[in-house]
Amino acid sequence: MSIVDTPERRQLRELTRAFVTREVLPHLDDWERAGEVPRALHETAAKIGLLGIGFPESVGGSGGDLLDSIIVTEEVIRSGGSSGLIAALFTHGIALPHMVAAAGVGIGGSLGGRLGGTSAPGDDDLVQRYVRPTLAGTMIGALAITEPDGGSDVAGIRTTARRDGDHYVVNGSKTYITSGHRADFVTTAVCTDFPGSGSLTLLVIDKDSPGFTVGRRLEKLGWHCSDTAELSFVDVRVPVANRIGAEDTGFLAIMQNFAAERLSLATQAYATAQRCVELATRWCRDRETFGRPLASRQVIRHRLAEMHTRTEAARAYVHEVAVRVAAGEPVVTEVAMAKNVAVAACDQVVDQALQLHGGFGYLRDAEVERHYRDARILGIGGGATEIMNEIIAKGMGL
Repeated sequence: MSIVDTPERRQLRELTRAFVTREVLPHLDDWERAGEVPRALHETAAKIGLLGIGFPESVGGSGGDLLDSIIVTEEVIRSGGSSGLIAALFTHGIALPHMVAAAGVGIGGSLGGRLGGTSAPGDDDLVQRYVRPTLAGTMIGALAITEPDGGSDVAGIRTTARRDGDHYVVNGSKTYITSGHRADFVTTAVCTDFPGSGSLTLLVIDKDSPGFTVGRRLEKLGWHCSDTAELSFVDVRVPVANRIGAEDTGFLAIMQNFAAERLSLATQAYATAQRCVELATRWCRDRETFGRPLASRQVIRHRLAEMHTRTEAARAYVHEVAVRVAAGEPVVTEVAMAKNVAVAACDQVVDQALQLHGGFGYLRDAEVERHYRDARILGIGGGATEIMNEIIAKGMGL
């Protein structure tokens, strides 16, 4: 029996599928047009234990590890949800782990130990004020790293935080922030030295802080139900108690969480491909042209077979790497390869799936059309394909 396919994880799949069928599918089109999911969905997901999957019970989570989180992500999409829904509902997966790790609590074997070696003034308090309410669905958090002129250059962050007594004074801006409009707080990467020095620290900044402005809602090609924002900080005073870990540990904290984030995106990629194979197969069985089902034609059958093969290969490799990450192995190169393999499979499969749907696939009424749009971000978010290739090249000693 595969470690990813245990009786407990089959039950988790069933729970996730029931949640999507009951709470998501009747409303997803409306949320796509509204540009966000309702806050009530977070509370509903929390009550049945889905929101806290992968977080320890000691901080208000439901237990489980990285593999359980992957199961939930995969099943949400295969049940008719979308990667955009994952981004909106599970943003805490990138907003909270740094706080949990700084408090000395491990997550799925990939995070653990206090950052900087000792607890900072507010580490345990941050768990009570932000982690627990978020996992209970009563708060929403976001992660703010990317800046308008920064892209993937995390070390080059220019948003500054100057110490002033018991506060930091923050100035700068962030962009492409997932759940930035709905978030009650933002885990923010700031520079505590001169801009671009690489001396990074993480601060939790409340949305209602004076000088903190949430800018326009960014309109996107895909992920329509996931709100995305620009953020601005002008002399925002943030208590030192809202610092995550010690000063100058932000870069390490961000890097530690990249493995889980990249595997989540890889999972979204192969799961989207799986869903599109299923949709295309069903369509080709039911759709008739010139008096025969599309699936009766060899060229169509072979195309579906190739799509299925690419998807299953990507799924198997992502699972293999995820097992190693959950066990605490340092597999940075393999994580990068898993993301690229899954994204490449997804790109090819969603394109072919839409083609097989013909004109209907081009309509907003077609589920495959949403997956086609949503899939494009997966090779950009969490480190672009080109960045992953550079990591892989370094792993090869090049």
